[in-house]
Parts: sequence; C-alpha cells; structure tokens
Amino acid sequence: MEDLDLGTVAWPPAPIRTERLVLRGSRECDRAAFVDLFSSPEVHTYLGGARPRAQVERELPGAPEDRPGTFVAELDGAMVGLVLLRRATGHRRPAATGRLDLGYLFLPRAWGRGYAAEACTAALAWLAGALPGEAVVLTTQSANTASMRLAAKLGFTEVERFRAWDAEQWLGIRPPAPGA
Repeated sequence: MEDLDLGTVAWPPAPIRTERLVLRGSRECDRAAFVDLFSSPEVHTYLGGARPRAQVERELPGAPEDRPGTFVAELDGAMVGLVLLRRATGHRRPAATGRLDLGYLFLPRAWGRGYAAEACTAALAWLAGALPGEAVVLTTQSANTASMRLAAKLGFTEVERFRAWDAEQWLGIRPPAPGA
C-alpha cells in the first residue's frame, strides 16, 4: 500500500469532529496506544496475528509516523483506533489495484460501541471532499462478521470473494459519493 497522494490537500487536515470522536493526525502521546494496537492478538485475529510487543516497541519511533491518510480516532482525549486510507498497489485482486483502500483498527476496549462506523463515515466524508470521484475498496476476512456488517453499513458491496492467507477474503467497493 502507498500513502494517500493528496496533491494540494494539506495533511493532516484540521481535526474532524464527530458526535463522540475526533479524527486527527498522530502525536507522540499516541505511542503507547499504537503499541497496544499493533501487538494485540484480539485486534489481529483476522489480520494474520499480532506482532510481539517487544518488536513493536523497538520498531515504533518515539512519535508515531503521521502519514497521509492515517487518522487517529480519539475518544475523550485518548487514542482508541486508526482509520487508514491508502492507495492499493500490488493488491492480489485486479478490482482493487490503484483504488483507495479503507482499513481500520480499534482497541478492544472500543469495540461494540459504533466508534469504527462513526470514524470511517467521517473519514469517507472527508475523502469525498478532498478527492472527489474516488471509489474506495475494503478487504476483510469473510469470517470477520463485525467487519462484514460495518462494510455493509458503510455502503460497500461485494465484488468478489477469494482465498488468501489461508482464509476466505471478501472484497467490496464503495462507489464515489453522489455528485462527486
């Protein structure tokens, strides 16, 4: 995946406020939450497994990298997850290659409260204004029922299912916002 090419759009954008969350660029104070997120076995159940905590701590710089397309989801002043928009390159499926790919990771303590839907909806709305006319893809394991429900709620429709990483994967697409 490549960073999101924003052209003349400044990164990070002004914080995006939703009903309960703030989407923003990363900060040094987010490092501990990044380590928790990337080393959590629960978070990585459908993502090939977590990395060892000691490895993540060694590899993660003092301040997490603020990359275009990476939104920190903040709740009450603390990071609870990430929303990622990346250009899909070298994807296993031709339908996804070159398109924007939506990903999200949330800490288990934030699960089941609708934060991922709220954050992804806000990030997709921001994208529609920043890069109008872009379709977005999302890939998840079909066994990840929560992610499948979220994909449907966000307006993604199935393009295909395929086998990769020893599991059935689901690829969906969300067309550009109307009027884009």
